[in-house]
Amino acid sequence: MKKSLLLVLTAASLGLALGCKSHEGAYQPVNANNYNLEDSANFVLLDPGAQRSITHSGIQSTRLPDGRLQVAANVRNRENRRLQVQINCVFKDGQGFVVEDTPFRNLFLDENAQEGVTFVSANDKAQRFTIRVREAR
Repeated sequence: MKKSLLLVLTAASLGLALGCKSHEGAYQPVNANNYNLEDSANFVLLDPGAQRSITHSGIQSTRLPDGRLQVAANVRNRENRRLQVQINCVFKDGQGFVVEDTPFRNLFLDENAQEGVTFVSANDKAQRFTIRVREAR
């Protein structure tokens, strides 16, 4: 019993001496520039199924007379089967901060079909946008 206790204490103290460091205070963010495609792209696919099945053939943005931003995208099904996906638009100000996040809505796409989707911001603060697509759940 004493031998095993001595062995455990020796292993623990050796582990502390070799690599365990204590840390106080705040930590730096890790991988801050990885997985941030939504900050720079106008169209993102949120999961592997959408990445395999969905693409777009064009995105158009216009400013309405009252200052709101209108965004239209042609979303295309790349598969030979009917798909249901969910799509929304995140409107952002000039610095990239979210000013409006529209709810996800269902989009049904026939085999190899293309469908136009339009989003309109609720106010004139939107400068940029990101259209997001995910598999329907």
